[in-house]
Formats: sequence, structure tokens, C-alpha cells
Amino acid sequence: MSKITHTTALAAAALLAIAPATQAADWSDTSLGFRTGSSFAEPFNTQDISKKIVSLGHVSGYKYGSNFFNADLLLSDKNDPSSAGATTGAQEVYVVYRHTLDLEKATGTAMKFGVVRGVGLTAGFDFNTKTDAGYNSKKRMFVVGPTLNIDVPGFLNVSLLELFESNAPYSTFSHTGVSRYTYKTHPMITAAWGIPLGKDTGLAFEGFANFIASKGKDEFGGNTAAETNIDMQVMYDLTKTAGIKGVKIGLEYQYWKNKFGNDASGFAGKGAFAKTPMLRAEYHF
Repeated sequence: MSKITHTTALAAAALLAIAPATQAADWSDTSLGFRTGSSFAEPFNTQDISKKIVSLGHVSGYKYGSNFFNADLLLSDKNDPSSAGATTGAQEVYVVYRHTLDLEKATGTAMKFGVVRGVGLTAGFDFNTKTDAGYNSKKRMFVVGPTLNIDVPGFLNVSLLELFESNAPYSTFSHTGVSRYTYKTHPMITAAWGIPLGKDTGLAFEGFANFIASKGKDEFGGNTAAETNIDMQVMYDLTKTAGIKGVKIGLEYQYWKNKFGNDASGFAGKGAFAKTPMLRAEYHF
């Protein structure tokens, strides 16, 4: 199967996964987004990389829980080449899906305590495919674990998830003798939030933070490192002030240490430590 066909099939499967819940959605929000920055980083690459990222996002709620889906198309410049010696940049598709079952609604048992206004069970997956000069990642990751919904304006969800991750790098760079390498099962503490800044300002603080434990040995026999990925943005809704319904603009910042488990203090070098400001725009419909 070609790279394009394989990616299309996986994306179709992801959309089918959310279809039953979205048909019965009590509320939903779908968006197209664009963001760009000039100081992205990739492990084993010492260059600053410019990327343009186009995204499709969807979040919805139904009687017993909620869905989250996001697909990014990441377009790099020539500092992250599509192949050895190429003057064109790499291309990547990264997809995330999460479903959270609201345990109070599902069981009829109250689960509010302290600052917690709800408890859920979250499950989902990540997958990516990338064409570049080196690794050519084909990540698959399944996740499951509990989620606490914290009582704040807007939302703040904190989850403890178990990660089941594998990858199928280009065989030239893999010494395992297998087409897909499975890492040690490992945990992640993750938070996602969207909190309004003041009353009727149109401003909101949004983002996510992932704190991921080491996933054991990599496919080359080296140790992986614990990973921190914090992506946050301040967004301004133009609906009230400019009358442009559904449009948000803002500034985003990503702090990603030991990217994909590669140790930034070791052989992976500074490319495994990204500190990336971005401009971001979204259209919600």
C-alpha cells in the first residue's frame, strides 16, 4: 500500500470511530486551523526548522461522554528534508483521537468531590506517518486511563494514561530485524485546558501538557528519556469586536524536551529540545 493510501485509510478509520457519537451529539465544535513558526526542532538535527501546520479539529459531547479528534498536516522547510540531499521539506500527518466516558452519567453514581466535578474513563489512539531523510516514523499508540474534570471556568481535564506504543522506522535505521518495534508500556500524566481570561474579553488560555515516562529501550538498544511536551496558546475570539464569527487568532508556544523520548543531553542533541513560538489562527464552524 502506498504512503498516501495508507494515510488515507487510517484517517478514514479515525473518522468512522467518532461517527456514532457525533450523530447523537448534544453539542459539537469543528475547526480548521493554521499555525506557523521558524524554530521547530527534530532529534538528531541541529538546524532550526520552519513549519506550516494545517489542522482539522473536532470536539463533541453526548449523553455519556465526549470525543476529541485532531489531525495535523505538518509541512517542513528544507532544513528537515524529505529525503537525503533533497531541497524540499518533509511532510507529516499526525492524528489524535480520545473518547472520555463520563462515569457519573454512565453509572448514575455521583462522583463530585473537592475541586473535581466529574470522573471519566479515557481511551484513544495516536498515529502518524512522516516522509523525511532519516527515520520515516510510522507511530501507533493506544492509550487508556482515568480522567478528572477539574472545577474551573471553562475546562481543565487531567488524565493518567497508560501508553502502548510502537513504530515502524525505515528498515535501514532499525537493527531489530522486525518491521514494527514495540516499546515498553509506560504512563503519561496529561492535562488539557481552555480557560477564559476575564469576562467578555474574547481572550482564552488554551493548551495541553504531557509528562511521559521513559519507554524503555529504543530500537537501537539505547535508553529513552522521560519526555515533557507543553503546548499553550492565548487566543482572541474576533466574533464580538470585529463581527467575524468563528475566527480566533493568537500566539502559541511549545516547550518539548526529550522529543519522542530522545535524550536532548545525549546523541539526539539540541534537536530533541524544541522551544517554539508560533502564530495561530482558527475558523470554527
